Amino acid sequence: MNTNHRPLDGIKVLDFSHALAGPYATLLLADYGAAVYKLEARSGDMARGWGPPFADGESHVFLGLNRGKQGISIDLKRPEGIDLCLRMIDKMDVLIENFRPGSMDKLGLGYKAIHQRHPSLVYCSISGYGQNGPSRDEAAMDLVVQSSSGLLSITGTTEGESARCGYGVTDVTAGQFAVIGILLALRARETTGRGQFVDVSMLDGMISTMSSNYMSYLGSNIVPQPMGTGFPTVVPYRVFHAKDRSFSIAVGSEKLWSTFCKVIGHPELEKQPEYESNAARIHNREKLEEILENIFSDRSATEWVQKLQKAGIPSSLVRNFQEVADHPQTEIREMFPTVGSNRVTGTPVKLSETPGRPTTQAPKLGEHTNQALRDLLDLNEAECHKLMETGVIL
Repeated sequence: MNTNHRPLDGIKVLDFSHALAGPYATLLLADYGAAVYKLEARSGDMARGWGPPFADGESHVFLGLNRGKQGISIDLKRPEGIDLCLRMIDKMDVLIENFRPGSMDKLGLGYKAIHQRHPSLVYCSISGYGQNGPSRDEAAMDLVVQSSSGLLSITGTTEGESARCGYGVTDVTAGQFAVIGILLALRARETTGRGQFVDVSMLDGMISTMSSNYMSYLGSNIVPQPMGTGFPTVVPYRVFHAKDRSFSIAVGSEKLWSTFCKVIGHPELEKQPEYESNAARIHNREKLEEILENIFSDRSATEWVQKLQKAGIPSSLVRNFQEVADHPQTEIREMFPTVGSNRVTGTPVKLSETPGRPTTQAPKLGEHTNQALRDLLDLNEAECHKLMETGVIL
């Protein structure tokens, strides 16, 4: 294993993105070796203010999303600033942005203009609803797209109260698809020599990741409703309350159902007509779940989880963040490493030969502007100083 080599070493990325979706994509690219130049206007990424908590004036959200990147600050309202951007783009393999559609065109940095100038560049745009269609110009943030994608309609209590997914799932999903799209386009470039436009929308990403849900709807024409922690096509599959706290179970096959009935001490349930098949259990969901709630209330959640896991039945305590961060499994998987003075989240994909890793702390606003301009454009110290004096760079 060559721990000094990472799979995206040598790939240069100019990152115009802000907030969550784009920065999450470039976080992954940076962890796996890409040189990511985070370009911010003088006001900085809005996520710098997403707190508390803060560390040295920077929000921990920003610090976690932007580690391993070089920070550049350029005034995009100045022609000189746009010229610097164009010259830097000439040196890049990838450009990524998540402004509203059309914003980069107004700056003279849209795909058509850039593709003519630099045809081998992979240009990725992340937006709420994509680059075409009647919703193209609508403003979008995570909660809004959870609503517009249908996710919010199936997330909540059985009484019908909606509940937002607890993290920015539409942003993060879009960021993941952006990485996939960029890697696909880089792979295609190896054959064609040409870059291409990667159009990623938060809406499209959510519909794709809800494929199983939408396929159930398309096959039945039954509009799904919130089910709490339950699942429409498998029973029992939800969170139950034990004597002391909650835990989850997922009995996803008839073989597991047979084992489950024995483990909980009620083998007679297995062959009862109301419960002998998954389809029957779905039809009699409420009655069965009430029986199970009464059974589980006699013991602690830890006892139940240990018994179920020993028998091979998927089960877990409903852990809080502290329990997850301190768990030996996340420790051995290096999911909460320390970078600089901050504990961060680790790399999700483990590669045996060229593993990714967090490297440097998130940059201060404009921290690497001079160095990047010297490295990429061969500007000297006097030229950088003049640009700083005139306010083109920070």
